[in-house]
Amino acid sequence: MAFLTDRKRAVGLGASKTGTESFWRQTISAVALAILVPLFIFTFGCILGSSYEEVLAYYARPFPAIIAALTLVVSMVHFRHGMQVVIEDYVHGLAKKICIIAFTCIAYGLAATGLFAIARLAL
Repeated sequence: MAFLTDRKRAVGLGASKTGTESFWRQTISAVALAILVPLFIFTFGCILGSSYEEVLAYYARPFPAIIAALTLVVSMVHFRHGMQVVIEDYVHGLAKKICIIAFTCIAYGLAATGLFAIARLAL
């Protein structure tokens, strides 16, 4: 017979064993987006409605291109984490694994496509 305290029996027995880590990743990306989205709106708003050549010249500068790229990447990471939490809560079985893989691929695919477009504009 093992003499274990209640705490010792409960350690490591959470639902997914990664709840705190997932929460912190989501919180950090939310704080980053709270800073990046106003910067993106400010930089994007300055060039909105301009001609194609002016947009090319504007995004050839490092600051607007970096802000756009960071906003895109952080928002896709935030989207992936958020969708994973929703899927883990409401989808079960094999469908859960398929949905998580699909939304991960969608998020990274959108990020890659957006970064390629920004790189084409900036270079």
